[in-house]
Amino acid sequence: MPFSQKIVPNRIVIYAKDVMNITGRSECTARKILQQIRQTTGKKKGDMVTVVEFCQFAGIDLNLARDFLV
Repeated sequence: MPFSQKIVPNRIVIYAKDVMNITGRSECTARKILQQIRQTTGKKKGDMVTVVEFCQFAGIDLNLARDFLV
């Protein structure tokens, strides 16, 4: 019987917990960073922030940040 493996796609959205893991900052600071990204990209309060937007804002390589997303 062949081995079946579940394929998990790469995530598009980044959350405060992810920002905390990548930057080592507190939850409050991570939320402020996401808020700043929303403001600079013209998004509304509840809109999602993408991993690409975060990496561009923070100046972090996308491949490096993806290693921290589980």
